[in-house]
Amino acid sequence: MAMLMPTKITATIGFLGINDEPTDLSTSMVDAVNVTYAGFQGDSHSGLTRKSCTRVKHQYPVGTVIRNTRQISGLSAEDIDTVRETLQLDVLDATWLGANIVVSGITKFSQLPPSSRLIANNGTALVVDMENAPCRYPGEIIDQHKPGKGKGFAKAAVGRRGVTFWVEREGELKIGDTLSLHVPPACHWQADVL
Repeated sequence: MAMLMPTKITATIGFLGINDEPTDLSTSMVDAVNVTYAGFQGDSHSGLTRKSCTRVKHQYPVGTVIRNTRQISGLSAEDIDTVRETLQLDVLDATWLGANIVVSGITKFSQLPPSSRLIANNGTALVVDMENAPCRYPGEIIDQHKPGKGKGFAKAAVGRRGVTFWVEREGELKIGDTLSLHVPPACHWQADVL
């Protein structure tokens, strides 16, 4: 029995970005990207492995080499627009948020279940690792463009910061491509004691 099921839900790529400067979170828009098992070719966050950070400090000492499941930062245009409105901005550029890919058409994008797939018509496939928690760094970049507006980013982006992806199948993605959503079965697991 197949566990992952295709849905009728699709998303359209409206933005692709590459970060080639690891000391700065912001990305630069591109029309197309070569997607390898390491991530978006040319992006500073690509790689099959990475050093662990504070996001997984309960699992590994910071700096431990682990599998890179945070190769790609994905957001939805709908979530970006909601955050923009909350921050009372006239514009909230995806490049300021460190986005690698922005799609439209999936409601509650930031809550996509882990292991969901977004699969392009050419077979290129991205796998959701988990929801991306907001941090202060995009707020710092927002402040560079809209002074005083970035400090509220982390709070405004709770539940709207998108997801992180890793690559399951290589290929190419272009702005305007359609991605089909495939989801795992619902999980109703509950521990007796955490």
